[in-house]
Amino acid sequence: MNRKSCPDEYPINLSVNGYEIAVFQLTKSDLEDWAYGYLFSEGMIESADDIEEVAFHEGTATLQVTLANPFDGEKLFSKKKHYTAGCGRGVTFFSMTDVKQFEKIRSNQRYPLSYLLKKRAEFAQCSTLYLETGGMHGACIIDAEGLMTVREDIGRHNAVDKIIGFCVRNRLNPEKLILLTTGRVSYEMLSKAAKFGFAVIGSRTAATKQAVQLAKYLNIEVVGYLRGKMAVIYTSAGRVHSDLRETAAAEVYGEEGIGGAVHQLALD
Repeated sequence: MNRKSCPDEYPINLSVNGYEIAVFQLTKSDLEDWAYGYLFSEGMIESADDIEEVAFHEGTATLQVTLANPFDGEKLFSKKKHYTAGCGRGVTFFSMTDVKQFEKIRSNQRYPLSYLLKKRAEFAQCSTLYLETGGMHGACIIDAEGLMTVREDIGRHNAVDKIIGFCVRNRLNPEKLILLTTGRVSYEMLSKAAKFGFAVIGSRTAATKQAVQLAKYLNIEVVGYLRGKMAVIYTSAGRVHSDLRETAAAEVYGEEGIGGAVHQLALD
């Protein structure tokens, strides 16, 4: 398949009230959403009202954020940094211990697994940057009416921050939303979703053992390998029920397992 162009990535400096947080490799689309999402995910803001202005300065490749209230940069920088794994490498100031202090999810929403598979297929068709370049990650939300909003970036963490930023800016209720991502669900990805309050997270690939453990602790449903006619439900929060044929969990997890099961579409 011939692609029209290569995926873009740029080193962009994030500055908050004059404090340089870090330089991030980002795709230059929806940067304002990314700023809101990253700052919210890292606990630097609590709502959209905390931000007065976001301005991107092309010449210095700086994303300048002005907060409504004073920003204690020294306190933030005194915390230990954790560098994220994978493409578009970023930095988080939350450890697994910190994430365990987040509020547990109470949503009563329920979805059939076939619905998530259908929406995952739609997500793929709506990922325009990926279709153009073949080298982008994506994240999307699905609302109660089934409407989808997609954000894309060279990095999976960045894509999730962008969609969270969209949610924060539009003051959306996380309990009514499904989060889908193309990337592996690691503990940092899980922490971002948990901070906003998503009850259901789906991915086209795997979740790490640490992410699944955190998801169980925080009562979040995680579904992986949403591909074509199969999926893996890693958790048991009861929000995603299988209307597919189930096969042995040992096929994926071996003898020990981590509590998931493989589900496949029943064949006529």
